[in-house]
Amino acid sequence: MMKIRLSILLLIFLVAGFGAKGQTGAETYVWPKDAKVLENLKKWQGEKFGLLIHLGLYSQLGTVESWGLCPEDWVTRDGYDDYYKYATDYRNTKKNFNPVNFDPEKWARAFKGSGAKYVIYSTKHHDGFCLFDSKYTNFKVTDKDCPFSSNPKSNIAKEVFNACRKEGLSVGAYFSKPDWTTPYFWWPNFPPKDRNPSYDITKYPDRWKKYVEYTQNQLNEIVSDYGKLDILWLDGCWVRPLSTINKSVEEFCKYPYDMDIDMKKIAANAREKQPGMLIVDRWVPSEYEDYLTPEQKTSEKALTVPWESCITMGGAWGWVPNDNYKSTRELVQLLIKIVAKGGNLLLGVGPNGKGEFEPALYDRLQGMGQWLSQNSNAIYETVPVAPFQEGNIAYTAKGDNTVFALYMPDKDEAKLPAFITVKTTLKGRLKITLPAYNQKLKAIQTENTLQISIPESLRLKLVKDPAVVIQITK
Repeated sequence: MMKIRLSILLLIFLVAGFGAKGQTGAETYVWPKDAKVLENLKKWQGEKFGLLIHLGLYSQLGTVESWGLCPEDWVTRDGYDDYYKYATDYRNTKKNFNPVNFDPEKWARAFKGSGAKYVIYSTKHHDGFCLFDSKYTNFKVTDKDCPFSSNPKSNIAKEVFNACRKEGLSVGAYFSKPDWTTPYFWWPNFPPKDRNPSYDITKYPDRWKKYVEYTQNQLNEIVSDYGKLDILWLDGCWVRPLSTINKSVEEFCKYPYDMDIDMKKIAANAREKQPGMLIVDRWVPSEYEDYLTPEQKTSEKALTVPWESCITMGGAWGWVPNDNYKSTRELVQLLIKIVAKGGNLLLGVGPNGKGEFEPALYDRLQGMGQWLSQNSNAIYETVPVAPFQEGNIAYTAKGDNTVFALYMPDKDEAKLPAFITVKTTLKGRLKITLPAYNQKLKAIQTENTLQISIPESLRLKLVKDPAVVIQITK
């Protein structure tokens, strides 16, 4: 089996996220002007929790997505000394890619049960292999040389979108701007040296023009042929206008030429077909980045602009053998810490080459759903409130008269303390409850704090919860 070491993720993510020290991306954020986009953006901000699903040839191989095709020095390929043999073998995986146990309805039920409100599905990763029926390439799941093409559910993206919509979930399409298989990006006349085009696009402008058209045509297929889509989530930030490169992405963007794919045209076409669609041209500061998307990290402070941390449940976006998944407690607390600072969590999960999710993954999703079903008011449709998070207590609010204090027990904590000190500016006669247990609590009120008494009878029980929600209402 071909393997890419999980450790390479650390290198990928060193330059991912909020950019240079002290910068968050909020400094260059451009608020949308379209009223429908603003309306949908507000709705999305209230959803708080989404899932990002990766399935592709890499799922068959158990590798870290398609990064093995990237001929950069930091990429390691277990069992291969010859890059070109690896690349050939990787692409030939198309001939035995056959996720026969793919069950989009089962997936969607599990996604809904997790408490997630939206799902982003990967239509194409950097390798260029399409999980949708593009008429512009044969490197796709529906091609006759792919055994899954004979399956009635072979147009995987369509099946996932339809199943998720039936469960009431918002849906979005992940799409990679770079494509490491089409000859318009990696021209066989010139061997690839890195993640960028293999040729000088200033010397061969006609070939680059064909790549731009190829990309635009595939995106048009997605926004035209797959029903209502709420989000277009574009990855591969190094494909961008030269003028937008800054310190936050300069490690990704070493290509000295302008890789403009005409986002203005792409966005206009998408919103003509899908009015109000959110567009996320990741890490490219412009009017086409409707929300920020730090990767594998979160903001250290509350932000006043829309943002979403995309973080894997395990160590990779797709399936790899023996992955180490975060516990339900870790995932719930991760969600809380992000929501308390005004963000959304986009949790990355992936099935194996048969189209099946690991039992442990289903267990984590179910656990998150159980906690959210009891504590939903403290998460969905909330806004940040000072002090946001201090130690193991985070805060959210609804309106002017309700604050939630979310106490996150340490994994080794034996039982909750007798008193929890909560900071709040709410004054007067306050109603303090544990909403998940329909339990009223007593407190001693000082200038800006509440010393909330936790009944002895509940302290051992509550510490087992991923987090304990205390609701304070004036």
